[in-house]
Amino acid sequence: MRDDGIRLGQFLKLAGLADTGADARVLLDLGEVEVNGEPEARRGRQLRPGDVVAVGEAAVRVAVHA
Repeated sequence: MRDDGIRLGQFLKLAGLADTGADARVLLDLGEVEVNGEPEARRGRQLRPGDVVAVGEAAVRVAVHA
């Protein structure tokens, strides 16, 4: 991940919070996704290191992988 970050839909799949892009869209449409404690419905939202993405009880922090 570089300065441009990663999109929320991509991150949901990468982090194992959604199996497919379609699953990610459903989670977002149902209001199941929070970013930094706030509801988020935009699949294309840019995430930055330190952001916390939560789906239900599962929460994952965005980190830089060198």
